[in-house]
Amino acid sequence: MQIALTIAGSDSGGGAGIQADLKTFQRFGVFGTSVITAITAQNTLGVSGWSAVDAHLVRAQLDAVTSDLRPNALKSGMLADERVIDAVADGIRAHALGPYVLDPVMVATSGDPLLAQGAVTAIVTELFPLSTLVTPNLDEAALLLGEPVTTPDAMAAAARRLVHEFGAEAALVKGGHLAGGAGSLVVDVLYDGAREERWSRPRIVTTSTHGTGCTLSAAIVAGLANGVELRDAVDAALAYVQRAIESAPGLGSGHGPLNHSAQA
Repeated sequence: MQIALTIAGSDSGGGAGIQADLKTFQRFGVFGTSVITAITAQNTLGVSGWSAVDAHLVRAQLDAVTSDLRPNALKSGMLADERVIDAVADGIRAHALGPYVLDPVMVATSGDPLLAQGAVTAIVTELFPLSTLVTPNLDEAALLLGEPVTTPDAMAAAARRLVHEFGAEAALVKGGHLAGGAGSLVVDVLYDGAREERWSRPRIVTTSTHGTGCTLSAAIVAGLANGVELRDAVDAALAYVQRAIESAPGLGSGHGPLNHSAQA
């Protein structure tokens, strides 16, 4: 069994973050390990509070895991603040870890911020150059690039900038936030430095979208840990998330969780 590592925040509601990642790893048949960067108090209605884990403890977790259960692939999600980002970047470099999927989590599905002000620059300078793939949604891409990303062509241009200007090896710009209602398509764009590929799938009108980005990046990491090529890992992850949304259990009164037991 291959090992995958998630470096992220804990979601008390169980639908995103560490909890979603570990469920996804298990579904794809890889053994999941974790480094917890923050503790959140949240449910499907929103985030009522969060606190970053001390950066020294974050690094200690990373050192402990990699010294005994070295991951075949890893991801990061919520990184809380600059001190945590620095600790994660130093740990990835020190242990020469990869392939590494960077999910630049900045805002929860509910709209609540999950990143301290000023930490975006640290993500770009410290983590982008280490990443095999970066997976921003449209809001995150706009924040990173300083301009709105509102069409598939703009998504493609954003992906190219994230690679050629920001230093990521590849970028998957996720189109779930594109304007559209029932009957419209969701477009996702992957650029790997040489080739561009787009996926289109029917939009599912639902409130069960909590943890979608976490689940997608975790599924990609699981594929990479199993030796799947990046493009194929992305393809399988997108299909899995679609099924997980379609079969969501409908829990909670807000943005509910996906069905992580969906077919991988």
